[in-house]
Amino acid sequence: MNILVLGGTGQLGQCLQKVAAERAITSITFADEFVGNILNMEVLEKLFIQENPEFVINCAAYTAVDKAEDEVDLSRKINRDGASNIAKLCAIFDATMLQISTDFIFEGNIPLLLTETDPTVPISVYGLTKLEGEKAVEAILVKHYIIRTAWLYSEFAGNFMKTMLRLGTERDSLGIIADQIGSPTYGVDLAGALLDIIASEKKAYGIYHYSNEGAISWYDFAQAIFELGSVDVIINPLKTSEYPTKATRPAFSVMDKTKIKTTFGIKIPYWRNSLKIALSANA
Repeated sequence: MNILVLGGTGQLGQCLQKVAAERAITSITFADEFVGNILNMEVLEKLFIQENPEFVINCAAYTAVDKAEDEVDLSRKINRDGASNIAKLCAIFDATMLQISTDFIFEGNIPLLLTETDPTVPISVYGLTKLEGEKAVEAILVKHYIIRTAWLYSEFAGNFMKTMLRLGTERDSLGIIADQIGSPTYGVDLAGALLDIIASEKKAYGIYHYSNEGAISWYDFAQAIFELGSVDVIINPLKTSEYPTKATRPAFSVMDKTKIKTTFGIKIPYWRNSLKIALSANA
């Protein structure tokens, strides 16, 4: 099976590179933002002709959550129009698309596990444009999987874990949000799940949720990073109101993963166990 990964040099793309190498998957191509420019149909079509993919994983996204509040058009072009372009070419080439989405499509104001059928009420430009991307894919392409994830981190690129490790060596104390609850997702675990879906050869198209098991605050996450990473720094819990940001974040966005586990037989690791592995890989 030929697999094409768009956004192949970003964080999730690098996680996919790692897992593909571990599994000795060779029929997979990782395209960067130039070779796989999702906003340029001519460039993208040439890539599809060259690779003739059976599966396309879209890891390309505008993920600067706060900057998106000021760069609405750019966020929409990448997250909605880019996803639409890929879906159109997948339809032409009879390829199956795996679109990566986010917990930010939910309002996150109710402390209940979020299912795939719960109402979507994004409260940020980033969340809105990712939801628009979901709807574009659904409208264009039957053969699609939309995988919503959350709090993505890994030993690759920039993310919360790596930022905490850096700040922990630069400062004596830090203030971390303690009233936003979610589930961290180790990118390597997510990459494995995406490749498991492809390998299953099931045609159970639709929306799925994936994050590591467990529910914590950013404060809890930071505490674990410093504890397991042997970093000596004092951290203080903050309320969201004490740390204002341009974009509003969901207060509770813990997703129910029952559907992906039962459909594909995927076993999802507990967040703390995955964090240990990520810290070891980052060392």
